[in-house]
Amino acid sequence: MEAIDLKANLRDKVGKGSARFARKNNLIPAVIYGNKEKPISISLEKKEWYFLMQKPGIFGQLINIETKDGKHFVLPRDIQFHPVSDDTLHIDFLRVTDKSYVNVGINVEFLNEDKCNGIKFGGVLNVVRSQVELNCPATAIPEKITVDLEGLNVGDTIHISSISLPENCTPTITDRDFTVATIAAPRGGISDEDEDETTEEQSTEETEDKTEDKKEE
Repeated sequence: MEAIDLKANLRDKVGKGSARFARKNNLIPAVIYGNKEKPISISLEKKEWYFLMQKPGIFGQLINIETKDGKHFVLPRDIQFHPVSDDTLHIDFLRVTDKSYVNVGINVEFLNEDKCNGIKFGGVLNVVRSQVELNCPATAIPEKITVDLEGLNVGDTIHISSISLPENCTPTITDRDFTVATIAAPRGGISDEDEDETTEEQSTEETEDKTEDKKEE
C-alpha cells in the first residue's frame, strides 16, 4: 500500500482549549507519537482528512505528514468521533519505520463463489471473520487477503491455517487455528434431488477422469 502525503500545522498549545479552537477553524486536532520520540501536536485540514477517510482500510493506510519541522511517516491508530454528527474530533498517529511491525485488521475477500460446489447446490457462505488481525511490517501492510472457494462443499470449514498470508505477516491470534468462514447447509437442508445431482456430477467427473487416464496409457 502506497503512502499518502498530507500537510499539517504544528499546534503550539495542547489541551481542550487548543482542540476547540482548531475545530472552530475547520481543522482537526491530532498528535503524532511513538518510536521513542517526543509527541507532536498538529492540526489537519478537515476537507483533506475527510477525503482520506473515504478510502477503505484507514488504519492500514501509511501517511507522510509534512510539517514545518519535517516529514513524519505514520499510521492512524485511534480516531475519536462525535457521538451524534460522526465528525472526527481527534486523531492519534503512530510513527513507524521500515523496521516497525503493527497489528492491523485486514479485510478478507472471497473468490470463485460461482465455482464453489457447496454454494451451487444451495449452501451458504457463512463469514465468521470478514477481517483478520495480522501482525505486519508497517511499510508493507496488505490491502486484503483472499480465500479461494473453488471446489469447497457444504460442511467445509476455512481455517486461518488454510489461507496463504502475505510475506512476514502472521495472525495475532496464535493459540488456535481459528475459523474464518464455513460453507453452511441451507436452512431446509439439502434435498434428495440435490444430493442425487451432486452424486451424479461427481460420478460423471470420475468417469471422465478414468477415460482420460486410459487414453494417456
